[in-house]
Amino acid sequence: MMIRFGTSGWRGVMGAEFTFRNVRVVVQAIANYLRKVHGDGPAALIVGYDTRFLSDRYALEAARLLARNGFQVFLTDRDAPSQALACQIIKRACQGGINFTASFNPPRYNGLKFNVGTGAPALPDVTDAIEAEVGRLMPGFSPLAVQAGDESITRIDLQADYLADLQGKIDFGVMRKAGLRVAADLLYGTSREYLDEILEENGVEVEGLHGYVDPYFGGVSPSCTEENLAELKARVVQTKCNLGLATDADGDRFGIVDETGAFVHPNVILALLLDHLVRNKGWRGGVARSNTTTHLLDRIARTHDLPLTKTKVGFKYMADLFLQGRIMFGGEESACIAVKDHLPEKDGIFAGLLVAEMIASTGRSLSSLRESLFREYGPATSGQRTLPLTPERAKKLKALIQDPPSKLGRRKVVAVETIDGLNLDFEGDRWLVLRTSGTEPLIRCYAEAETPEEVDSILRKGLAAVR
Repeated sequence: MMIRFGTSGWRGVMGAEFTFRNVRVVVQAIANYLRKVHGDGPAALIVGYDTRFLSDRYALEAARLLARNGFQVFLTDRDAPSQALACQIIKRACQGGINFTASFNPPRYNGLKFNVGTGAPALPDVTDAIEAEVGRLMPGFSPLAVQAGDESITRIDLQADYLADLQGKIDFGVMRKAGLRVAADLLYGTSREYLDEILEENGVEVEGLHGYVDPYFGGVSPSCTEENLAELKARVVQTKCNLGLATDADGDRFGIVDETGAFVHPNVILALLLDHLVRNKGWRGGVARSNTTTHLLDRIARTHDLPLTKTKVGFKYMADLFLQGRIMFGGEESACIAVKDHLPEKDGIFAGLLVAEMIASTGRSLSSLRESLFREYGPATSGQRTLPLTPERAKKLKALIQDPPSKLGRRKVVAVETIDGLNLDFEGDRWLVLRTSGTEPLIRCYAEAETPEEVDSILRKGLAAVR
């Protein structure tokens, strides 16, 4: 079978694509790649995992195989957020890290993410090389038979260093002074005893939800969608909290609920944070967004004369700009954020804490901040829909990319980009993107306009073009 690294690593259904044998092949391919790049000298890797079925077992198997290949292995002592693993890669100057997680995908999925020595997700040139090595190894593969000694695998805690890193970057004092009350939905994932604990230790009152392990994730996908945060929305209202925060299974994506119990789209959160950092903290520098992310970031960048860069979908491209020093802020509509002087990895905990800090420091509610944002930069409503990917639909999308339409219904296309799928811009800063998913067999359709009705119309016409 073919193993592909998508926008967020390799993912598959457990027992089908994602098996112990295939895990061994991929881990051996990573080991071979690292030896080719770094030579035969001392080398170390971090291995982590999330709360899914068998994630801890996959991680232990990977650690043993890496140790047999002569690597010093640091294996996490419990499930941990992806960004905490990145923090530890940097601290220990490791050659990389392997994390077993399928992030926000349904419970039947698992996955493997590979981060390089900078702590950032591997770019395509790296994952392409690993894929090629997997293809070479796959026929007749059997792992090395040499047993590793216990001294080659060291169990480590990721929590202390990561929380200490956050402590110096977030103003918890202003939260205490404001008397902030926060509801935190850990969604049965790795952020438990991370997000809730750092708030409580800093004197912020927390209403916790789902702060325990459930590999079924309560029967839903562990993603921070509005539908999945119904309990958080209700808890915010019932307990009169100022804010609701959520993170996905591996803690790298965020979900936000305002004081009225309303879900706030990640695109709006990205725009609010960028405006806050520029206006209230005086930050200057480059801004980046993926091609499926709100144009509110463009409007804010233009207003404050900040250079804007557009990327393909995939945080690894944002992280690359971050490491080059080209951006001070970047975001993706899938609730991913990059901020200067932080980690080159998605961080849903950090994003949520920034929102809490913003509310406390401005003395305003999240709903009022959103209203002010729209008054100044104009309204924007975002939406997304999906279709199962079939060969026929893939052909239709490819044809559209090769020969883009001049109109979509009655809307005139004023600009076309094919940086990642098909991006059609319409008059009035409306837009549509059609692309294949990098993690699931789906066609994803994104749109933005002033009203939900307009968004719905654009999405329907976009999907109709590939049905």
